[in-house]
Amino acid sequence: MAEAPIVPRPTAAKAPAQPKGATGVLVLADGSVVWGHGFGAEGVSVGEVCFNTAMTGYQEVMSDPSYAGQIITFTFPHIGNVGANNEDIESANPHALGCVVREPVTAAANFRSTKRFDDWMKKWGRIGISGVDTRALTRRIREGGAPNGVIAHNKAGHFDVKMLFSQARGWPGLEGMDLASVISAAQNYSWDDGLWTLAGGYAVHSANVDGPHVVAIDYGMKRNILRNLVAAGARVTVVPATATFDEIMALKPAGIFLSNGPGDPAATGVHAVPTIQKILNAGLPLFGICLGHQLLGLAVGAKTLKMTQGHRGANHPVKRLSDGRVEITSMNHGFAVDTATLPATARPTHISLFDGTLAGLELTDRLAFSVQYHPEASPGPQDSQYLFEKFVGSLASTRSL
Repeated sequence: MAEAPIVPRPTAAKAPAQPKGATGVLVLADGSVVWGHGFGAEGVSVGEVCFNTAMTGYQEVMSDPSYAGQIITFTFPHIGNVGANNEDIESANPHALGCVVREPVTAAANFRSTKRFDDWMKKWGRIGISGVDTRALTRRIREGGAPNGVIAHNKAGHFDVKMLFSQARGWPGLEGMDLASVISAAQNYSWDDGLWTLAGGYAVHSANVDGPHVVAIDYGMKRNILRNLVAAGARVTVVPATATFDEIMALKPAGIFLSNGPGDPAATGVHAVPTIQKILNAGLPLFGICLGHQLLGLAVGAKTLKMTQGHRGANHPVKRLSDGRVEITSMNHGFAVDTATLPATARPTHISLFDGTLAGLELTDRLAFSVQYHPEASPGPQDSQYLFEKFVGSLASTRSL
């Protein structure tokens, strides 16, 4: 089947005819219909359609909890060509609903591969579509914002487009959703594995038992964040997103980490912000990433806003304001802290060179800082991993708290 164009329609009743051989479809809430070849699991999923510009790391992207409720359009055409394995994942199971790619998934061509990417998708119940004009779809998202949509795969090619259109229009969207509480850990657990190396794999049970104790609040935690905290010298306990201040303090932390995660920070902030404010008032050092950055902003009185297209990729330039250095970062967020609403006690530390949005902040009256990007990201540049050493290094004097 030839690559099909994206045809916007006012209603699904006027959608373009299904091409011969089409076994996958993406139906957007505006009536646009995208046909392609389905792969991975059969079924139907509804969510927000976004795009990611990374050339590699599709397993990490699909398993990043921050992508809960989203369907990912990969702008790089050859997704799946290095296969899949059991190491390059960021959570126990994929959280992205599905993905849209240009070229068909080919046989794996990498010595670390243990299975094809389409088989990996099928195993985890995730839907994929190939043969799509992903440049046109990306342009549609850039110009009109990330739309709601339905991704569907049926080997027999049987689709009720009107029903799919109705599902896309009926989905409420990520704004107002507290997804962090849904996907967070259900109970406390300790983490002691370190970073991965080619020669030895992950550094299992490598935490410093005498290191400062970091309590990490899980709003949708990527595992590599925990590995970087361990590599920086911390011993780590993870607690659920709904953990109370008293429950956190009972663990005698030297510092608090606020994790990444999905959904609307304002919705998660309803229960998270009061806890974070108590932590700040207690004088505990604090470090936040992505959603954690947004929640810290909310906790000091700033506001967050929904971005038109968001930032998702492994090549985002960020300027560090202290010295003008540019860090090449990985990002994944659809919301941002509004710089204009920061209080006098919070100052910007980093800005995106793509659009000038806030990419980092620190408080001037206490030891707390955060970044919008992902310094732990793998694959991707490692320009920003110093942040873990900065945080853990600051805890030495508070180890006994």
